Amino acid sequence: MLKFLLDILSVPSILVGLVAMIGLIIQKKSKSEVIKGSLKTIMGFIVLGGGAGIVVSSLSDFSSMFQQAFGLKGIVPNNEAIVALALKTYGIQTALIMTFGMIVNIIIARFTKLKYIFLTGHHTLYMACLITAILISGGIKGIALIILGSIILGFVMAIFPAIAHPTMKKIIGQDEVAFGHFGTIGYVFSAWIGKIVGKNSRSTEELELPQGLSFLRDTSVAIGLTMTILYLIVAFTAGKNFVEKNLSGGQNFIVYSTIQAITFAGGVYIILSGVRLILAEIVPAFKGIALSIVPDAKPALDCPVVYPYAPNAVLIGFLSSFLGGIIGMFILITLKAPVILPGLVPHFFCGATAGVFGNATGGRKGAFWGALAHGLLITFLPVMLLPVLGDLGFANTTFGDADFGVVGIILGNIIRLFIH
Repeated sequence: MLKFLLDILSVPSILVGLVAMIGLIIQKKSKSEVIKGSLKTIMGFIVLGGGAGIVVSSLSDFSSMFQQAFGLKGIVPNNEAIVALALKTYGIQTALIMTFGMIVNIIIARFTKLKYIFLTGHHTLYMACLITAILISGGIKGIALIILGSIILGFVMAIFPAIAHPTMKKIIGQDEVAFGHFGTIGYVFSAWIGKIVGKNSRSTEELELPQGLSFLRDTSVAIGLTMTILYLIVAFTAGKNFVEKNLSGGQNFIVYSTIQAITFAGGVYIILSGVRLILAEIVPAFKGIALSIVPDAKPALDCPVVYPYAPNAVLIGFLSSFLGGIIGMFILITLKAPVILPGLVPHFFCGATAGVFGNATGGRKGAFWGALAHGLLITFLPVMLLPVLGDLGFANTTFGDADFGVVGIILGNIIRLFIH
């Protein structure tokens, strides 16, 4: 039963589809409207997830070529990988903390000024897993583990959307949707940097291009060309033999790299389409829940929800965050600390979001420098997180996004201070 519940709550499309269905039923919509609204919400998340899957697959090969090209070894941050390892040991505890944590989130939204309901199901699972691992490594077990973990998770799910909301309103121009993704500290940090460096800087979406380069105003084309150049540079450096023997299945390495780059651009296009479909359905449906259960509540949605508002900042943010990750990696090598390799997945999804947040407060300069600072942040935070993860700290992967590092470091050190 717990596994079935975990399967439902950890799948974003099903979770948000259920929320949409409940909201439409509460508003006493007709059966056809309930079915249509619920299915289109689920469909939007599946489209978004499909695009994300395409991007992740493309970045996986790029990451392999990058490591081969530059002969680097170290820890690659990847939320999915570290959670998969942790669930083998802490599956039941994580499921219970996740379930009761979501209930605590609703209670907090109902009775406090933190009117945010966190709907990014997979990130709720990841945070529940992190909290479980740290509390257990601190010697907390049984009912105390479940109660304390659920309360911490519920507050985290309410507080981080509140931290992001002032900038979120600037990005989307309205107050109906909140931001629910556990990279918030990195995004707000980017927005703060943007505010400092970006005075009088124009938005990334106001790029003026010569007539001969007007085709670059199409975001998909710009992303495709930029990524093609990057893929080809890395492929040539990694070598023809490596790419064709290990990645392309014998296909010419230039052709293969070009197709992967354009596939990446196609994945981003699909993500943007999915976001638009979700927003068209979830906001009206969520009003039913907000009005009846949690007055003035706002749905906190996954990070790609901001991408359509500044597509150029998405590309700038990704590349700049990745650059920050490379700089941070060399700093760690110099300091002889554990080496965090730039994980392409966190640098794309989180770096792109940091670019959008930086652009909202500081235009083009904010998008670049804010995302660069974000890239450095998500390189150093995992190093400080490793000592408090217990047995998970010895894996060759770790949590990648900023909030996991911040929550883990604070929680782990509090436990060490008061329990040990």
